[in-house]
Amino acid sequence: MMQKTSNSLISTLRNRRQRLASLIDFPAILWSGSCSPRNFPANVFPFRANSHFLYFAGLPLPNAAIRLTAGKLELFIDDPQPESALWHGEMPQRQEIAQIIGADAAKPMAELELWTQEAATIAVQDAATWTQQSQLLNRWVLPQKPPQDIDLELAKAIISLRLIHDDGALAELRKAAAVTVEAHKAGMAATIDAQIEAQVRAAMEQVLIANNMTTSYNSIVTVHGEVLHNEQYHHSLQPGDLLLADVGAETEMGWAADVTRTWCVSGKFSSTQRDIYDVVLAAHDACIAKIYPGVEYQDLHLLACSIIAEGLVNLGILQGNPQDLVEMDAHTLFFPHGIGHLLGLDVHDMEDLGDLAGYEEERTRSNRFGLGYLRLNRPLHSGMLVTIEPGFYQVPAILNNAHLRSKYQNVVNWERLSQFADVRGIRIEDDVLVTQEGSEVLTSALPTQASQIESLVCG
Repeated sequence: MMQKTSNSLISTLRNRRQRLASLIDFPAILWSGSCSPRNFPANVFPFRANSHFLYFAGLPLPNAAIRLTAGKLELFIDDPQPESALWHGEMPQRQEIAQIIGADAAKPMAELELWTQEAATIAVQDAATWTQQSQLLNRWVLPQKPPQDIDLELAKAIISLRLIHDDGALAELRKAAAVTVEAHKAGMAATIDAQIEAQVRAAMEQVLIANNMTTSYNSIVTVHGEVLHNEQYHHSLQPGDLLLADVGAETEMGWAADVTRTWCVSGKFSSTQRDIYDVVLAAHDACIAKIYPGVEYQDLHLLACSIIAEGLVNLGILQGNPQDLVEMDAHTLFFPHGIGHLLGLDVHDMEDLGDLAGYEEERTRSNRFGLGYLRLNRPLHSGMLVTIEPGFYQVPAILNNAHLRSKYQNVVNWERLSQFADVRGIRIEDDVLVTQEGSEVLTSALPTQASQIESLVCG
C-alpha cells in the first residue's frame, strides 16, 4: 500500500482534482472508510477503501479523509500509534503519505471538523464512517441518490469524470484484465483433475494472489450456472456438467475486471450444450461488433435479446417471430438480466449512487421483467468501459412459475426444452473499452469459441 507513487500517477491524480475543480465551486470531503471487525476488534475483514476516495487519493488508506477545493487536496489522517509497530511494523507518517499521493497539506483527523462548512460529500458504505460523516456535516448523508443539492451536484461531477477513463485508469484496468485472463486459463486447466468447484476456484484465485491482487467481487465458480450469483463451491464435478466461472481481478489500486466463461467439466461440450453456447456467443459477438461512440447501450441489450430469441426459435425451444417474442418478453424466461454494466474502480461501477451513474438524466428503469434489470442506459462515449455478458439459464423459479408457464404456454415448446436438460446456465462475458473508432476488448486474449475453450480444458 505504501509503495512509492510514480510521478505519472501523481500527475494523474492532480489532473483529476483540477478537472473536478472545473465542475464545482464548493469544497468536497471524501472519506476512505474504516476496517470492519468480523467478531472482535483486532480480527477485521479485508479493508477496501471507498472508490470515490481512491479516485482522487490513489492509495487505499483506512480511517482517512480528503478535502478537495480549487484543485487542491488536503489529507486528514492520524499518525500511527507507537505501539502499532509491534504488530504492523513501521508505518509511514502523515507527511510521508501526503508526499506519496501529492497532497497539498496533511492534518490529523481531529482537525477535519474545522473544515466541514459548506462541504459536499458522498456516503461511505461502512456504518461507522457513515455515522461520522453525518455527525461532522450535521446532516443526514444518505446512500444511493444524494438528497442534498450540494451532494447531488458533487455526485454528478464525479460521475462525469469517472465515466470516461483517463490513461492512469486504463493502465490499471489493463493490468486487471490481463491477470483475469490468466486466472481463467488456470481454472480451465485445473478442471479435469478437480473433484469439486472449490478446487477450480482455488486455481483461479491463486493467480490473482500471486500477482498481488484480489477478487473484485465474490467469485462465482459453479456447476449451477442457473443461480446467477452462486457463491457456494462444494458441489462435485461430473463429466457432463457445465462449469460457469465468473471471476475478476482487482488491482492494488482498486481497479476491476469482470469476466465469465463456461466450459464442460469433461472438456467436450455435448451437442445440446454446444447449440446453446453458440446462441449465446452469437449475441456476445454481435453486441461487441456494434459498440462505438454514440450507440445506445439499451439497444445493445435489445440486440442480444433478439439474437437469443432467434437462436432459440431455430432450436425449436421458442415458437414465433423473434421480434414479437422480445416484445412480449418471452426471451426473459432464459435471459432475465441486462447485457452488462459499467466497469472501473467498482465491478458495477458507481452503483453506490444507485442509477444516477448508470442511467442518463431523465431516464428511469423499465417495469418490464428483464429490461428492468438493465444496469446501464446511456449512449456510449469513447473512454467508457462496459461488460457484455449475454446468457442462457434454466432457472426453476422462472420456468416452474405457474403464471409465466400460462402466459407463454403457446410460445415455448416445453418438450423440446426438456432435451436441453444438461444446460443449466451459460454466460460469456468480456470487458469492452469504447474507442473513437469502435471498441477494444481488453480481455480478448481469453478465447470464446467453443472449440478453443475445449482445447484449454483438455490441454
